[in-house]
Amino acid sequence: MYRPNWIELDGVVNMRDLGGMVTADGDIVRPHRLLRSDNLQDLTPAAVEALVSRYGVSDVIDLRTHVEVAKEGEGPLWAVERIHHHHHTLYREDTSESGIPAAERALPWETDERRQSAAAEALDEEHRPSHDEFWSEHYLSYLATRPDSVVAALHAIAGSEGAAIVHCAAGKDRTGTVVGLALKVVGVPDELVVADYAASAERVEAIMGRLRAKAAYAENLKDKTVAQQSPTTDTMRRLLATLDERHGGPLGWLGAQGWTPGDTDRLRRKLLAD
Repeated sequence: MYRPNWIELDGVVNMRDLGGMVTADGDIVRPHRLLRSDNLQDLTPAAVEALVSRYGVSDVIDLRTHVEVAKEGEGPLWAVERIHHHHHTLYREDTSESGIPAAERALPWETDERRQSAAAEALDEEHRPSHDEFWSEHYLSYLATRPDSVVAALHAIAGSEGAAIVHCAAGKDRTGTVVGLALKVVGVPDELVVADYAASAERVEAIMGRLRAKAAYAENLKDKTVAQQSPTTDTMRRLLATLDERHGGPLGWLGAQGWTPGDTDRLRRKLLAD
């Protein structure tokens, strides 16, 4: 049975270590190799010290958009010289807004939400997408619009000297997609990938409380509920099933983006080797 390895530090509410997962071949994801988290902006000095000294974090993979970084800042880990930072947005930036400073733009997904809401309203109740259909298609849009960022994030994990920490704002959607792919590449079974993804549901209320206090996210979250934002097992199952059907699995999709068997070996050595 999957039990999340929660990391309880001041300034985050959805951080965990992926160590301990067993692959289909019996290998084990080693502790302190891959962490996942919500926004890192509020980490205290003691929390930063714990991540560096206790967990050995050497690389941060930031999946926030340029808009979020401009509005919220880079975060306290940027002050640690030994940490390498990789910024890979999973949203295609709106070129019509290219002349507007990022800090003054709307969140990129707000346009997507308006478009999806209008499309749903045009359908009768029976044909409107379910919660799981909506979110799995949303994650597939990351792969469709920013495959470069997804692959670059996986390369950053594989190339990290110490622990790599992947994060976005909530640590459940963008982070869940990239971490799920990383786990599948090294052979973690679907049921464990699904369980880890869904574990963030335990923290959604706390996540939304954090983000509602942030200028970048407050307005967007104003009318959203915990149920609407909570990940479910069926969402990740749908995503993995779609990748199987359309691409022969995550490795098939990655192969079409230039990912090689050598890249897979490198990620496996990073996450699994003693």
